[in-house]
Amino acid sequence: MTLPNRLPAPWPADRLAEARAVIADVAHHSDHLIRLACNVLVTHGETAGERKDARVLLVVIDARRPIRQAQRDDNRGAGQ
Repeated sequence: MTLPNRLPAPWPADRLAEARAVIADVAHHSDHLIRLACNVLVTHGETAGERKDARVLLVVIDARRPIRQAQRDDNRGAGQ
């Protein structure tokens, strides 16, 4: 039995390109989307530097999260 000759699927390259675009414009994307893009780059980034930068950005995004949660909680309390 012969297996068909398969070319690499284009989707990994497309996902990497999308993740890089999100990271390049973090000011216009949600933390959730940035976190997803970072996870893609941490796992599939082409260079060690790219993977390291994505891990550092994940730390920054996670450090920001409690502040945003506290601000939302304060705004909900003020609105009641």
